[in-house]
Amino acid sequence: MRIAEISSPELRPSSPDTTDTYHRLIPKIESTIKQLEAQSASGKSSLGTTSAAATELRQLVTQLTQFAPFPNSLVLQIWKLSYRLWNACVDISNTAAATIRSSASENHAELRHIAADFLFIAGDVSGVPSPAIKTDSFYHKTGLIWHNLRRFDLASKCFERATDLLSKLDVSSISDAGERKLLLDLNLARSRTAWEIRDLNLAVALLNRSKSLLFGSCTHYIELAKQCMEFGKQSLSRSNEEEKESGYNGLGEALKLMNEALEVLEKGLCAARTREEKLELRGLRYKALRFIAAIHLQKEEFESVIKCVKVLRDSNDGGDDHPSISVLAMKAWLGLGRHGEAERELRGMVIDKGIPEGVWVSAVEAYFAAAGTAGAETAKGVFLGLLGRCHVSASAAVRVAHRVAGNGGGEGGRVRAKVVAELVSDERVVALFAGKEADKDKVAMHAILWNCAADNFQSKDYETSAELFEKSMLYIPYDTENRILRAKGFRVLCLCYLGLMRLDRAQEYINEAEKLEPNVVCAFLKLTVAFICSSQFKIYLQKNDHQGAIAQIEAMTACLDFQPDFLSLSSHEAVACHALPVAVASLSSMLNLYTSGKSMPTTEVTVLRTLVTVLSQEPGNEQQVLKFLKHAHTRASDLGPDCFFGKEEVGRRERNWFAVTSWNLGSKTGKDKNYDLSAEFLRLASDFYALLEGSTENNIMVCKSLVLSVSSMVALEFQREAAMSENEVKRVVQLLERAGQMLKSITAGNSLSDDQDTIDPELFFIYTFCAYDIQGRLNDLGSQLLSVRSFAKSKACKPHHLLQIGLYASQGVRSNHEVATFALNECLSSFLSSPTPDYQNVALVVRKLIAIASIHKGDTDDDLVYGMYKQAYRIMVGLKEDEYPVEEGKWLAMTAWNRAAVPVRLGQIELGKKWMTVGLDIAKHVSGMDAYKACMEDLLGTLEKKP
Repeated sequence: MRIAEISSPELRPSSPDTTDTYHRLIPKIESTIKQLEAQSASGKSSLGTTSAAATELRQLVTQLTQFAPFPNSLVLQIWKLSYRLWNACVDISNTAAATIRSSASENHAELRHIAADFLFIAGDVSGVPSPAIKTDSFYHKTGLIWHNLRRFDLASKCFERATDLLSKLDVSSISDAGERKLLLDLNLARSRTAWEIRDLNLAVALLNRSKSLLFGSCTHYIELAKQCMEFGKQSLSRSNEEEKESGYNGLGEALKLMNEALEVLEKGLCAARTREEKLELRGLRYKALRFIAAIHLQKEEFESVIKCVKVLRDSNDGGDDHPSISVLAMKAWLGLGRHGEAERELRGMVIDKGIPEGVWVSAVEAYFAAAGTAGAETAKGVFLGLLGRCHVSASAAVRVAHRVAGNGGGEGGRVRAKVVAELVSDERVVALFAGKEADKDKVAMHAILWNCAADNFQSKDYETSAELFEKSMLYIPYDTENRILRAKGFRVLCLCYLGLMRLDRAQEYINEAEKLEPNVVCAFLKLTVAFICSSQFKIYLQKNDHQGAIAQIEAMTACLDFQPDFLSLSSHEAVACHALPVAVASLSSMLNLYTSGKSMPTTEVTVLRTLVTVLSQEPGNEQQVLKFLKHAHTRASDLGPDCFFGKEEVGRRERNWFAVTSWNLGSKTGKDKNYDLSAEFLRLASDFYALLEGSTENNIMVCKSLVLSVSSMVALEFQREAAMSENEVKRVVQLLERAGQMLKSITAGNSLSDDQDTIDPELFFIYTFCAYDIQGRLNDLGSQLLSVRSFAKSKACKPHHLLQIGLYASQGVRSNHEVATFALNECLSSFLSSPTPDYQNVALVVRKLIAIASIHKGDTDDDLVYGMYKQAYRIMVGLKEDEYPVEEGKWLAMTAWNRAAVPVRLGQIELGKKWMTVGLDIAKHVSGMDAYKACMEDLLGTLEKKP
């Protein structure tokens, strides 16, 4: 029974005389309806009676359908019978409303469904205004009943049939308010049913179609907005496990739906006329904005949260005063690192009586925890302000000082140190530590100030360190037990002022130290032997005898009173004389001393940086440079980045220097086609950039370094004309996985606007495409699917990207039908979610999905293929003529119909009827298939008459 085998319309047999059949069927229908009317009049509802009546009427409807169309007199009679049946159902439902059971409810729903079917098969009738609208009303009410009974398949059938009828009407000509409301209610009801059966694409598409059915009515705007918000809340409530398994992006879908609701409400406000309408719309608009702000906060898109808060507060009508707005704003400002604005929100929260005190206290603690260099002054001001309003303990002052001080030196450490000095020297703070009970906190405060001063001293910021050492003296008790500690403080203050060349103050402090703890230090004898060695070393340099100078360095390190300072001086002398090998030898010897635990005059990272700089001055040293860069990364891993590079701004600059140097060397060796070294340098660059925290730009450089490192390895493969080994392929996969993690982090941290450090979407797509290809070499199908799912959740993902991935994954020797199915389904979802869907691409995706399902699951899961045809049919329902590509529609109808051939020939009549039915349903929505539809209806009718 393929399309080609169907006889032409001209060869169809003539219709039999149906008069006797009408006289036989109509009385039976009327008799059954009378029984139901009698039951409703008696007030006694019988489950058996309604069930039998529903079964008999369904059979009569099926028989009557075969003889349509009918003469007008019979059509009018069928309409009257339909209304009698409907009214009887209403009476029975009202009578048994309190005791009705689920099975009885389904019987009543079936009877209402039959009443609607009567109107449908009867068609238009003379003398009845708007017959199609009345039929739609019956189907809409019946569909709602089926939906409440959770019979979503039957509800969907009712709504689809009603939509099909409405698609033939000119909607713009409908002027009655009730009829217009029915059009919107029908579309929303169908959307809710699609949502319940997890056909999310259709549900969102129907919401978009509803925008054309608002007719400027405020009530319509409110209904559509509420439905969008309800779907948005349901998207948020889906569990993380479900999201992980299905790849469903609940936050993204919820945000999209809430924005749709907001857009509808904005338009509704323009259409509102009465004060009550405006108040209701405004309240819903505020609620939608709060939801949107909360979603952005959950996604860490803090700029978007602030924009929502500003819109809520700056409205012309006075704004929204909901207590949650201040909490949202404060957390967003903290996320952006703008602690001044966060402090203003904190002060506003204190005034706002609607916010519980516990929430306010917790917010203050969160602010203190997030305060860095930029927020140090604010943190100090807030804390000192709290001293005047409530009781603050000494331990709280210690915690605040510790958080503001932080760790490390540099410019940021200097600013924080100044603030800490001002904070701890305030009379009110010092008074908190009076009494024996605060001795423990006093020791802790002294330790914080001492360590902070020592960090600045190491950075040679003697002025800041002197100030902190002086403030630390405020927390040393004036007793005998602490004399040695006070003397130590005076001695370090003397050193600070010597560094500042303020000899009078230095003399003052050393005198005070001598009064507390007399001590004599003679350190000059240690310089004798080292001075001799140093002089000989200079002679060798002047003679340009590099080997002799290197030998003298080795002799210097063997001296008993050797000090590492002389290696540092030697390296400086060698660099000044342009004796680079000698400088490298001196610095290398110095580098070996750091693992011994000796006190060194400079940091290890400085030595390594100098080594790399010296070696980079001459070509051909790339291998040695690579060795020392690797050594730097290894030491940073062993000691910890902060311990090796330094903290705060100094540490950041050191990390950045090693990262940029590795990147430049990787780029240079890549241009020189030395791909082996280029891959290693770029991989190191990614590792060093990864140590630079808190910058989207650095994260992007990590990704670029990793991707270019992989590119160099691939280029090396072509250069040596040998395929990568299995281990090399696995290494490439690891690098791509790291790049994927960074891309995910960057995408999660990007704001929707004002952030210029966003990554190029095409780079994300290329990364995903490469990752998919490399994972295919390992036959790692699961990782391929995870990579594409991760890309589909990102902001960089576009429908055409998913379409390319889906088409690529569906073909070739390393095809992956799971990836192809996922990518094409996500692509279909994006296309249908558009206000103006591209049905040409929709049709292409649907055809490809059917082909994939047929090849990989058709023999074992026929229902999956059938479901794809049904989804295509639902998409076509309600579209304008030729809006869905005609050729694709014909292909769907013909292939669905042809799928019935084999089951029918094998005697599987029901399976064949199922395929023939869906083929016929699709054909009804495709122009140019009238002849085929008639033949299809004849063959389907003949098949249904067979026993």
